[in-house]
Amino acid sequence: MNENTIPGSKRCIRCGEQKPLNHFLKRTGKRYGKGVRRGTCRSCRKQVKQAEALKGIPPLEHTGLASVSTKDKSLRHVSLPVPPIYPQGQPDASLLRPNRQGKIRMRGRTDKGSRWHQEIELDLAVTLVKEYAAVVVNRHTIRRLYSNKDFRRYILTRDHHTCFFCGGYGDTIDHLLPKAKGGHTTPLNCVCACNECNQFKADRDLDEFSLRKMPIDEA
Repeated sequence: MNENTIPGSKRCIRCGEQKPLNHFLKRTGKRYGKGVRRGTCRSCRKQVKQAEALKGIPPLEHTGLASVSTKDKSLRHVSLPVPPIYPQGQPDASLLRPNRQGKIRMRGRTDKGSRWHQEIELDLAVTLVKEYAAVVVNRHTIRRLYSNKDFRRYILTRDHHTCFFCGGYGDTIDHLLPKAKGGHTTPLNCVCACNECNQFKADRDLDEFSLRKMPIDEA
């Protein structure tokens, strides 16, 4: 037994505090043994639910935009998204451990509210947590914070319907690092874009797109 483990207690996966077992809800279902408890304590679960109820969307709050430092004159007006803030702090992705099949279970909800789940690679799960698209439920499971519809609304609202590239009106979502090059649909990799910039950028990355869009005047 780990010397830091107290008999009859459990460490909350969200706040990291060691608490008595009665602070954790019991798991139900045939797949779980008798006395198995959930990974998040009651107080953390309550705070998360209150935050969700107040916002109407998963508990993330955009804090503004961070300026880009670049020599590219075509991008000097551009601001990059900064990470949202979790009420309890960003969960530690290092807690994740693959199951017997070498996978991490990911669950979420569709636009209509139906539940879904799938198994993904550990590297992808860690990326989704670090880029604020998911939270750790337990060491084998993560939860996607947004349905497709909620994610689109979140990005457009966060960026005030302003195109990341030209500053005009935007109503589409674009990936800074294209999905074709390994990017993912996360708050840190997605921005609001106008239809013209979105189509012109296509699968180019940010640097390549800026060079094609506006030649740099070195004079």
